[in-house]
Parts: sequence; C-alpha cells; structure tokens
Amino acid sequence: MRQDLIDQARAVMQRNDRGHYTVPTAGLYPFQWNWDSALSALGFAHFDEARALTEIETLFAHQWPDGMVPHIIFHQPDDGYFPGPDVWGTDRPVPTSGITQPPVAGFALARICNRARDTGPVIERARALLPRIHAWHQWFFRTRDPEGTGLVAIIHPWESGRDNSVDWDDAFSRVPTEGVAPFKRRDITHANPAHRPTDAQYTRFIYLVQLFRSLGWDNARLHDASSFRMVDPGFNAILLRSCADLADLADALGEGEIARQSRAFAQRGIAAMEHLWNPALDQYACFDRVAGQLVDSPSIGGLLAAFCAIPPERARAVAGRIARLGTQARFMVPSHDPTRPEFDGKRYWRGPVWLIVNYMIADGLAAAGEHEVAQRIQTDSIRLIEESGFAEYYDPLTAEPCGGGSFTWTAAMVIEILNTRRVPA
Repeated sequence: MRQDLIDQARAVMQRNDRGHYTVPTAGLYPFQWNWDSALSALGFAHFDEARALTEIETLFAHQWPDGMVPHIIFHQPDDGYFPGPDVWGTDRPVPTSGITQPPVAGFALARICNRARDTGPVIERARALLPRIHAWHQWFFRTRDPEGTGLVAIIHPWESGRDNSVDWDDAFSRVPTEGVAPFKRRDITHANPAHRPTDAQYTRFIYLVQLFRSLGWDNARLHDASSFRMVDPGFNAILLRSCADLADLADALGEGEIARQSRAFAQRGIAAMEHLWNPALDQYACFDRVAGQLVDSPSIGGLLAAFCAIPPERARAVAGRIARLGTQARFMVPSHDPTRPEFDGKRYWRGPVWLIVNYMIADGLAAAGEHEVAQRIQTDSIRLIEESGFAEYYDPLTAEPCGGGSFTWTAAMVIEILNTRRVPA
C-alpha cells in the first residue's frame, strides 16, 4: 500500500471538492461533469462513503424529465469555459448541457454498496438512486436504439468522453461547418493547444450543439437528425456493465422488475456486441450507423469493451492485443495504436493514457481471468503517477503529463487501484 500516494490523491480530491460535487480540475473544467463524478465517487468511498453518495445524488438531482442525465451541470457562473450555458440554451432550472456521457453511475453505485462499511445509510440512499439510474438506462435504449438492436449510438463525440478520437475522423467529416456562430475557445488558455482537439474539430462540435438546440433538445428527434451516429463498443460496454451491476443491486434491494429489465438489457446488448468484433484488428470496433459499416480504427474504445462480460475468447483476444501494444508503449494503455500514422501521444484521445480507462479495462479483464495483463495495466498506472503526478492524461511513450493538472478522477483511480489491487505497487 502506497499511503503517501493515497494521501496525495486525497488532497487533490479535496482541493477540487465544492461541497456537494467536484470539478475535474480548476480552470480548465470548472463545473460538474457526468462520468467524472461517478468515477470520482469510487475514490471518495474509500474514506467518506456519505460524500461519495452525495456526488452521485447531486448528478441525478439534475436528471431531465425524460430520464437523460446531462454531461455538464453549470452550478455556478464561470466564463472561463466554452461552451457555457448560453450556448446550450437548455432552459433548465440549473443550467445543463443537452447531451449525455458514458453511464458509469450504475456500476459505481453497485460497487460502493458492495463494499460499504456503514451499510444501513448507504443502502437507504442507494434505494432512492436505483430507479433514477434505471430510468437513464431505459432512456438510452428508447432514444438511442430506435431499431432495437440492443446497442445504443452516441450523437456527438463529446458523449463518448473520447472527444477527438481517431474513430470519429471519417464520420465527423460529414458534419458541416457552415453557419457556426463565431466563438472563442477557453480550453487552450488553460492547457497546451497541442494537447487539445483542433479548431476544425471544435467547429463541428459546436455545429451539432447548434443543430440540437434548434430542435428544442427533443430527444425523440435528435438521433435521426444527427449526421454523427456512432455505436461505440466502449460506451456500450459501460452501459451494459452498469445494467448488469444494477440488476444485481436491484435484486439485493427487492426491486425485481428493475432487476429483470436491467438484466435483459445487459444480456441482449452483450450478444449484440459480437457484431462489433473486427477480426482484422483483433478487437472490437465502432460501427458507423450512417455509413452502415465498422470503422477501421484500433482505438481504446474497442479494448474498453472488456469492461462488460464479453465471451471468454474475446476477453483473451483483447488481453493479447493489449499485451502486443505493451511492446510499442512504455505505459499502458495508449488510447490509439502507436504504430498507426494517426497516433499522437500528447493530443487528448489520439494516443495518451487515461487512468480511468485503464481502471475499467483492468477491472473487466480481471473479472474474465486475464490477471497478468490487468496487473500490468494497474502497475503502469501507478508508475505514471510516480513519474508525472496527477495529470489528466499522459504520453504513453514518455510519461509526459498532459492536459489539466491536479485532476480529480485521476486521483480517485489511484485511491481505488491502491486499495483494491492484489499485488504490491
């Protein structure tokens, strides 16, 4: 146990704590982000279970009536971030964005409950959250899987959490840029522009926001209206894992119907994941619903599929793929294959290592019995912290810290990994 690193990580989380929610890091991300909060709750739970649940409760206090949970909640005004609430125009009591993010909250809540020390209060609060998380899952399959395939699509790259992934390049080229109102980026005043998405990508990001706003944020219309409709295996794995874990929690709490529906979502979706397997890449791949084909891009999204209960032969193949990547990078797991020409070790999701994805991949592989690769991923994660501190992400070749510093979910993952891993750091 590296108590010194845990103490440093706690200090980062406490520095970014705003009482009932955390910001990812001061300056660059001054609001509450969806999957950041849910993953950060795992870190809080090791030293303050009540605070961990407050993080998730605050997120769901801003759930939309149709079940959607937005990706940003603008609790306090701050003109240091773009696009702010005036751009989104969602007309909520507390301003929010109008799109969502990977639904990791179900997994996080179930894990917090399973490890709870003060069981009574945790279970009582989990019981209140259970139907709200289930409503979010239902929303996904209702609005983002209109043909009933068992898998959902994202309609904006920001929803994936992997904003500028190589996975999106071809599909994103279809998104127009005409008519985008002039804007001034704020992110590049807080972080190195070479570490961030490009201006051309930002223009298309904003085009989609303006399009969805023009449709009144009507989620019954947005899927078909978007020229970007991508079935991301990593995103779906998070949703399916959350459904499966929520089913187990619902069973424990005597909520049989939620358990039944959640388990059905998970089972059907995991079977449908087989359609995303790309034998040429030896991993899962994104499916472009507009083009009607798999995307030839060996990114981390296809490896994150291991977070849900994929078949054992697929888990072995993913573990083998990651092991091969380990011969190309000093630190696992790069967000894109370092041998590909598109790889950029410092630019956001086009190459760097992210501890939150490392954690989820390692968790899924360990559950599948692929312990050697899972331990390598965890060990590399801690080595990155030792070399480069609590950054947003890292160059997998040099360990250079990139993006924001003193990052909340990086700190949370350090606390989680060091408190749960089975081998010494």
